[in-house]
Amino acid sequence: MTEVRFYHLQRRTLDQALPPLLEKVLERGMRAVVMASSEERLEMFNQVLWSWDPASFLPHGSRKDGFAAEQPVWLTLQPENPNGAQVLVLTDGASGGDPSFPGFATVCDLFDGNDGEAVAAARERWRQGKAAGHQMTYWQQSATGWERKM
Repeated sequence: MTEVRFYHLQRRTLDQALPPLLEKVLERGMRAVVMASSEERLEMFNQVLWSWDPASFLPHGSRKDGFAAEQPVWLTLQPENPNGAQVLVLTDGASGGDPSFPGFATVCDLFDGNDGEAVAAARERWRQGKAAGHQMTYWQQSATGWERKM
């Protein structure tokens, strides 16, 4: 069974919330796959991960960079796990392909809480995940960070 975490973005944008989340994944000795919705978003994530902290960077790559198996964070447009990641990060309503999420222990679904359509779509993904038997958790941004609500 996969743990599926829904992250309801309300105070920060996706490009502000993604780097600290990935940093936590790497601190725990895990790898991640980040699934984007378009080439433009993929390139935006690439730029954000290079520049979000002037004192460091988050090691990552994509199809353009190659060497997938060596990348701690893999940026992609399709359901895949070429770097042996334990964590799948879904953005912009990406579904991740197979609802059983083979090979991933944790799925993080980040959605924009200020977009009604994104919220409705996230609710539908929640229902599907619950029906598939996944362990579901819901996280909401607060003034001090993420709070687990369920």
